[in-house]
Amino acid sequence: MIWLEGGVFKMGSDLPMARADEKPVHAVKLDSFWIDANEVTNAEFKRFVEATGYITTAEKSPVLAELMQQLPAGSPEPAPELLKPGALVFSMDKHRWDWVLGANWKHPSGPNSSIAGKDHYPVVQVSWDDAKAYAQWAGKRLPTEAEWEYAARGGLVDKTYTWGEEDPYQGKAKANIWQGQFPLNNTGADGFIETSPVRSFAPNAYGLYDMAGNVWEWVEDWYRVDTYAQRVGSEPVLNPKGPETSLDPEEPSMPKRIQRGGSYLCDQQICASYRPSAKMKSSADTSLSNVGFRCVKDAVAPTQTQ
Repeated sequence: MIWLEGGVFKMGSDLPMARADEKPVHAVKLDSFWIDANEVTNAEFKRFVEATGYITTAEKSPVLAELMQQLPAGSPEPAPELLKPGALVFSMDKHRWDWVLGANWKHPSGPNSSIAGKDHYPVVQVSWDDAKAYAQWAGKRLPTEAEWEYAARGGLVDKTYTWGEEDPYQGKAKANIWQGQFPLNNTGADGFIETSPVRSFAPNAYGLYDMAGNVWEWVEDWYRVDTYAQRVGSEPVLNPKGPETSLDPEEPSMPKRIQRGGSYLCDQQICASYRPSAKMKSSADTSLSNVGFRCVKDAVAPTQTQ
C-alpha cells in the first residue's frame, strides 16, 4: 500500500466536458490514509474466496422482490432468464452490453471464458457488495469518493488527466482506454483490447497504477447528482463521506453507488471518463465486465513499508 499525507485539494471539474455531477469545483480537506497501489487482482480475490467460502452477487440468482423494488412502478416482471445467475458483459463483437448467464468473476465474459493465467489482472464482475466484503476481510475499506480523487490526482492541481494535460492519444500510451471509434473498433494501439494486467502503465506521481482506465473502481459513496452543489459555502469540506442516500434523477427508484477511474471502454469522443473527476454509478448489486476496485486503510503513521 502507498501512504498518502492528508491535505487540501480541489475536487470536481468545471471543464466544458465535465458533467453536472462533477460540478462545481470545491475545496476538500482529507486526513492521511493508505491506499492500494493497484486494483485488487484475480489472485487476491481468489484468496479471499478460498478463505471464506464467499459467493459473489453474480453467482447467485437475483431475488425478484428486490429487483422489482429497483424498477419504476408498474414495470413488468423480468424475463425468467434474467432471474438466473449472471452478469453484464460488453460484447466486442456485438458492440453492446448483454446480460450473460454464468458470467462471474471466475468467468468474466460467460461460462466459456476463464481467468486462467490472469492472476495479475484486476478482478471484475464484482458488485459493490462483493468489494465491500473483500475489504472487510482484508482489514481495509473502500475509499471515499474524495479519497479516491485525491489519490488519482497525484498532487497535480487544475489538470485534466492523472498525468497532466497531454492528449491521451499522443506519445506513449498512458492508460488502458479505448483506441479507435467506440463502440465499433478498438485498435488495441495501447497493447490491449480488454483489461490489462495491473501496473502495465506508468503510475501517477503518488506511485499509484491504473487510476485512469483499465477498470472502473467502486468507492464507498452513494450517488447523487447534486452532492457537490450542496457543499458550496462550507469549504473546505472535511473528510466528506458522501450523501446519506442515493438519488439518480434518471432512475430515482434505484439506489446507486459510485465508480471512479474509467475503463478500457472509455474514449475521448463519447465520455473521456478516465479524467480524475469523472464518475459512473450503478446499483450495489450490479456486476460488470469493466468494474473492479481497490482498497484503503485508515491512517497509522508509517514505520515500515506496508
